[in-house]
Amino acid sequence: MSAIDNLPPLRDVIAEHGLSARKSLGQNFLLDLNLTAKIARQAGDLRECDVLEIGPGPGGLTRGLLSEGARKVLAIEKDTRCMPVLEQISAAYPGQLEVINGDALEINPLAHLTPPIRIAANLPYNVGTELLVRWLTPKEWPPFWQSLTLMFQREVAERIVAQPGSKAYGRLAILAQWRADAKIVMHLPPGAFTPPPKVSSAVVHLAALPEPKFEADASTLSHVVAKAFNQRRKMLRAALKGTAPDLEDRLLAAGIQPTERAEQVSLEQFCALAREIKKA
Repeated sequence: MSAIDNLPPLRDVIAEHGLSARKSLGQNFLLDLNLTAKIARQAGDLRECDVLEIGPGPGGLTRGLLSEGARKVLAIEKDTRCMPVLEQISAAYPGQLEVINGDALEINPLAHLTPPIRIAANLPYNVGTELLVRWLTPKEWPPFWQSLTLMFQREVAERIVAQPGSKAYGRLAILAQWRADAKIVMHLPPGAFTPPPKVSSAVVHLAALPEPKFEADASTLSHVVAKAFNQRRKMLRAALKGTAPDLEDRLLAAGIQPTERAEQVSLEQFCALAREIKKA
């Protein structure tokens, strides 16, 4: 399907340029332009926004974002083989697409973007979680982005939106839900991709909140949550040993029983505990 623009179907583009997906780059290409346009729509009204896209590959989602009216798309792509294809898309959307060949973990995109900014990407599997954590933990909040619309392996997506009491609930859920509203907005089967991955995928939409849901010092909260979930099978009085001299009193003051385990503790309780430990 190529009705979203006048460019060739992605299968033809990939065949013409010999763009076989590389496992070393975490690549799985999404070829159905109906789907890429649908993912772009999950990012909201893009007409007054610049959009950051990481790992565009042959440009399926890029075309979706542009066809949905994005003011500008900044696409960062590590694979030099994709440059000619992305340049073709740029030519079809004059002045709307800027492509940088490089590693997204090493590039500061802000010099190339004008607020308001949204991020939308079919993230390469090997850097997806690291990028998400970076975007969720800037030194200052609100962040530079309004929203994140990101595709992950379904297991990672479920960890982002997980609730207390579930096996998926952990540090990623706390980081995501403390300062953003997170929800899964789409599910995609392996067969939607070339080559098909071994797992299903899901698209998560995270809308940045103007301020955190509950008061807490970011570094203290991060430290407490990491320590609690690193030994998630242990009771908190053991998992958090050494965090505060009067730990059990601090746990009780935060409304947490010292015999509870990390996966039983809500976001609000973790924030209360972070405040108690900061006092100590």
